Amino acid sequence: MELPKFLIGDNTDFPDDIFIIHLDYPRFLINLKDDSVEFLEEFEEEDEREIESEMEHLITLAGEFYDREMERYVE
Repeated sequence: MELPKFLIGDNTDFPDDIFIIHLDYPRFLINLKDDSVEFLEEFEEEDEREIESEMEHLITLAGEFYDREMERYVE
C-alpha cells in the first residue's frame, strides 16, 4: 500500500486542534492551533542538522496541502 505524504487529523481530547501528519521521513505532526511541531522518531546528531535545513520546506508543503484539502472540502 502506498501511503500519502500528509494527512489531516483531529482528536476528541483536543477539540480545538487540527493536526497535519507527515508520513515520510522525517515523520512529524504539526498542530495548526499553535504551529508546534512534534517529531515521531528520534534522530542521530548528524541527521538533526540535515532535517533542520529541510523543515522549513516541509512545513511550507504541509501548509499548501492543508489549503488544497480545505478548498476541496468546501466544494
